[in-house]
Amino acid sequence: MKICVLPGDGIGPEIMVQAVRVLDLLRGEGLAIEIEEALIGGAAVDATGGPLPQSTLALAKAADAVLLGAVGGPKWDVLARELRPERGLLGIRKELELFANLRPAILYPELANASSLKPEIVSGLDIMIVRELTGDIYFGQPRGIEERDGERVGFNTMLYSESEVRRIGHVAFQIARKRNHRLCSVDKMNVLETTQLWRDVMIEISAEYPDVELSHMLVDNAAMQLVRNPKQFDVMVTGNMFGDILSDEASMLTGSIGMLPSASLDCNNKGMYEPSHGSAPDIAGKGLANPLATILSVAMMLRYSFGLEEAAVRIERAVKGVLAAGMRTGDIYEPGTRKIGTAEMGDAVLAAM
Repeated sequence: MKICVLPGDGIGPEIMVQAVRVLDLLRGEGLAIEIEEALIGGAAVDATGGPLPQSTLALAKAADAVLLGAVGGPKWDVLARELRPERGLLGIRKELELFANLRPAILYPELANASSLKPEIVSGLDIMIVRELTGDIYFGQPRGIEERDGERVGFNTMLYSESEVRRIGHVAFQIARKRNHRLCSVDKMNVLETTQLWRDVMIEISAEYPDVELSHMLVDNAAMQLVRNPKQFDVMVTGNMFGDILSDEASMLTGSIGMLPSASLDCNNKGMYEPSHGSAPDIAGKGLANPLATILSVAMMLRYSFGLEEAAVRIERAVKGVLAAGMRTGDIYEPGTRKIGTAEMGDAVLAAM
C-alpha cells in the first residue's frame, strides 16, 4: 500500500508524526505499507515557489492513498491568490478527481460536556456529511474581479452538471444504505436554479434506492436544525459551498474540530485523508495540537481505500480508550481530566493499540 504523506503547514508536521507512528506500528506487525513524503501548501511555496509542485502531484497520483496534515497561515496571505497554500489543496483535489468528501461528526460520550450545546441535545450524535468537492461556485467559470462602470466588481459562477450531481448522489445513497437508511439532501432550490437541478436529480436517483428514505431541506434551515436538533440527521448530502459551511458547523457540535477526520474519494475509492481542522499557526511547534483527527483519518484510509475494516476499528477503539482514560489535549480538556501534549497523546494511542 503506497501512501503519499503531505505534512503541510502549521501544526501539520507535528500531528502527522503521530499518524505515521500508527502506520509504522501496523507496518511492524506485517502490514505492507510504503510511505513517501512530499511538500504542499506554504511549505511548498517557500521551497519551490508554488503550493503544489509537480513532483508532489506525481507522487500523489502514483500512490494508493494520500494523508494530508494542514495547509495555510497568515504568513502567505499576502501572496497572489494563485500562490496561496489553499490553492495547493484545491489543486490536488481537482487533479486527483476527488469529488466525494466524507466528514463524520461523532460525539464521543466522554466529550459531551465539551460541546457548546447541552449534553442531552448532542449525546449520541453520529452524522455523516457527504460534500461534493470539485464543482459548484469554488470552481465555476467565469470568475474574477474587474472594473465595471468605474467601480470594482467581484463575480463567481455557481455551476453543476447533471452528471456531477448524480455521482455524488450515488455515493450518499450507498453510505445511507450502510447506516440507518436515511438521507437528507440540502439545497437552496427556492432561489438558485443550480440547486433546483440538484434536487431534481436527487429525486430521480432515489428511485434506485427504494430502501433509503430521502428528504430535502433548504440550507438556511439545515444550518438552524443542526444547532436545534442535530440528531434528526443521519446522512446529509450537499454541494461544495454549502457542505464546506455545514460540515464545519457540525464539527463544533462534537466539542472540538480537532477530533474529526475526513476522507475525499475518487470514483475508485482512492482517497486523500485529512483532519477537518486547519493549520492552527498560533500553536504550531508548541506540542499542544490534538493529533486524534489525523490518527482517525488513518482509520478512514484503511477502511475506505484499503478495505481493512479490522485495522480501522482497532485505531478507533484505541482513541475511545484513551478518551475514556481521561487523557486530553488542551482543546478538549476539562477539569478532572489529564491535560497532555501532542506526543503524549500519540504515545497513549499506540499503547492502547
